Amino acid sequence: MKGVGWMSGRTVRFHPIWLLALAIMIIMTGCASGSNEKQQEAAGTPVELTVSAAASLTDALEQLKSIYESKAGGDVKILYNFGASGALQTQIEEGAPVDLFLSAATKNMKALVDGGYIEEGQQSNLLGNDLVVVVPTDSKLDLAAVQDLQGADVKRIAIGIPESVPAGSYAKEALEHAALWDPLQGVMVQAKDVRQVLSYVETGNADVGFVYRTDAKSSTASKVAFAVSPDSYTPIRYPVGIVKATGHPEEAAAFLEFLQSKEALDVFVQYGFSVPNP
Repeated sequence: MKGVGWMSGRTVRFHPIWLLALAIMIIMTGCASGSNEKQQEAAGTPVELTVSAAASLTDALEQLKSIYESKAGGDVKILYNFGASGALQTQIEEGAPVDLFLSAATKNMKALVDGGYIEEGQQSNLLGNDLVVVVPTDSKLDLAAVQDLQGADVKRIAIGIPESVPAGSYAKEALEHAALWDPLQGVMVQAKDVRQVLSYVETGNADVGFVYRTDAKSSTASKVAFAVSPDSYTPIRYPVGIVKATGHPEEAAAFLEFLQSKEALDVFVQYGFSVPNP
C-alpha cells in the first residue's frame, strides 16, 4: 500500500529566494532577541562608579555615598578604593578600572595629567587640610612644636611613607625645615597610609604621629598635641579628576559635580576639611 502522506513520492524544492528570506528572518529574530536580553540585563542594573580616594577622605566620602546614591534612585552605585595617593596613582597608571581619582596631594594628580591619564580640564582642587601631631589620649608628653620631638621621652614617631603617602611627605618637609629629618631617623616608624599612622598612635605602638587634622578629629583614642606650622610644608590640597579611561563619563561627571556642590562641601567641612579659594 502506497503512503498517503502529502509528501509521499514527491521531492519538495524551495526557491532560493525563499531560503534567503528564511535565513534573514532567523538572523533578525536572533538579533532582536539578543538586543532584548541586553536591554533586560541593563534595566534595573545600576552603573558602578569606582572612585579611588586618599585614605583621609574615608569618613566624609562614606557619608556622601549614602546621600548621592539616594539621590540617584538606585541608578548609580559608588565603589570606593581607599589608600595612599601614590599607590592609587600607580594603580591608575597600570590600568586599574577607575572612574574618578581624589588625591591628598597635587603632585599625584599632576603626574597623571602629565602622563595623559587625566585631562587637565577634567580636574581641580576640591579641598584643603592641615598637618597636626597627635599622641595617645593618656599621653603625658609636653609637646608644643616640632622641635620638641627630639626629647628623650619620644621613642617612636609614626609617619606615612614619604614616597607614597602625602601626609608623610608633608611631615618630612616639616622635619627637614626644622633640621630634624636626619637626627630623628632612628625613632621613626613608617606606615602605608595616614590611617595606619593614626592606628599606631591609638594603640600605643607610637608615641606621636603626623596626621591630618581631619583624621585627628575623627579619633577618640588620640588627641592633638600641636598643629604643625603651615609655613614648614607645602599647602595641602585635595584635587579631584575624571580618569580618561572611564567607561561611564556622564555618571563620573555628575558625581564630580555633586562633590563640588555646597551640600557636599558642607559635609567635608563638618569633618574638618577646608574649602580652598578658587
